[in-house]
Amino acid sequence: MRTVKLYNSLTRQKEIFTPIDPDNVRLYACGPTVYSYAHIGNARMAVVFDTLAGLLRTIYPKVTYASNITDVDDKIMTAAKETGQPIDAITKKYADIYNADMAALGCAAPDIQPRATTHIPQMIALTQKLIEKNHAYASDGHVLFHVPSFPAYGGLSGRSRDEQIAGARVEVASYKKDPADFVLWKPSKDDEPGWDSPWGRGRPGWHIECSAMAEQHLGLPFDIHGGGADLKFPHHENEIAQSCCAHGHETDLAAFAKTWVHNGFVTVEGEKMSKSIGNVMLAHDLLESYPGEALRLTLLSAHYRQPLDWTQSALEQSKKTLDRLYGVLRDLKDIEASPNEEIPTDFMDALCDDLNTPKALAALLALSKTAAKDKTPQHKKQLLCAANLLGILQQNSDEWLGYTRDTSDPDAAKIESLLQERNEARRSKNFARADEIRAQLTAMNVTIEDTPTGAIWHKSN
Repeated sequence: MRTVKLYNSLTRQKEIFTPIDPDNVRLYACGPTVYSYAHIGNARMAVVFDTLAGLLRTIYPKVTYASNITDVDDKIMTAAKETGQPIDAITKKYADIYNADMAALGCAAPDIQPRATTHIPQMIALTQKLIEKNHAYASDGHVLFHVPSFPAYGGLSGRSRDEQIAGARVEVASYKKDPADFVLWKPSKDDEPGWDSPWGRGRPGWHIECSAMAEQHLGLPFDIHGGGADLKFPHHENEIAQSCCAHGHETDLAAFAKTWVHNGFVTVEGEKMSKSIGNVMLAHDLLESYPGEALRLTLLSAHYRQPLDWTQSALEQSKKTLDRLYGVLRDLKDIEASPNEEIPTDFMDALCDDLNTPKALAALLALSKTAAKDKTPQHKKQLLCAANLLGILQQNSDEWLGYTRDTSDPDAAKIESLLQERNEARRSKNFARADEIRAQLTAMNVTIEDTPTGAIWHKSN
């Protein structure tokens, strides 16, 4: 069996991944808060962990991948007030859009997609355990985790106490025993969503949600917990504190999740994404102009732990790369792929080495050149298998390249007429007229390809 190496944020080193139960690898990644469209940073998390889950599925008999939906949050409440829409309408709308957009990027649906609002009893029970073990306290309708009760706090992020307080942007409140204490439960006003609890009507804090949902669906400890690097502190730090302390594992930070995987930040043209700058790139908007595979390939073009600078040129390059790969597949369409060929070793070696997608992509491109030259069933199968693990080349090559005829295209008849005239001009050796027609078709965004059986055309994407 192949071995996988992953960089563990908890131990700060690359380690050989050893599942707790090789018959069921359990993976959890923090999903979106559904009050608006997902930006490209959210999409990077989804694509990275979809790729990781796909890799693990080629090695282990079962992988259970859970990724949550946060559907109760102050940002959602603010959106409801601003739009006048009910909260459940907002969360359903944006959860559906998120799932559709990620599917367009080639992400398979998680095996489990728990929603916070359906796990309130589990959150209340976890909060009660923390109170019983003197790691949390009730105060003025709130329940807070008492950070000084857990000396190992900060073990994931490596932050000092002063850095913890500054990084968490803690609220100075009279009901806190310590400035670093964070909310597990908060009171709700009459016009805010709320649930009955031992501490009055209220709603959960953000951090307790993932602790409760991960435990409910994966059990403790589970194999891999992941998310964007921005979640390492305070969100993931707080998850560890809650879950380890609730179950009496104050000295074992791996008692919640054994391996922590974090993908790097996404910048846009060298700048941090910011509403004030106006450079927030939404996956939903990008999908209106580019195919999902082009976005996915761009997101995988840098190693997942490294920052990714999202640029127009990088996106255009991904599209050109896919065009070349689909061109190879089109040339191989009459060759039946071998039924039993395995994924190429160098490609798998790259992915198994901490999900090194740039190196894997280089191996795939080299394989495509070999396949184009040798035209063997084995190489075609290898190319398809490798591309499938990256989530690309999932479409029909003719459709991707625009060779399929759309009878509803108002230009189709005109294009066919011009192509016929060009063919006649070439037969009569009137090459000047043939070149004029090619230029006219190019201006119409039409590409002509002269083949041994005649000229064919397709609309450029």
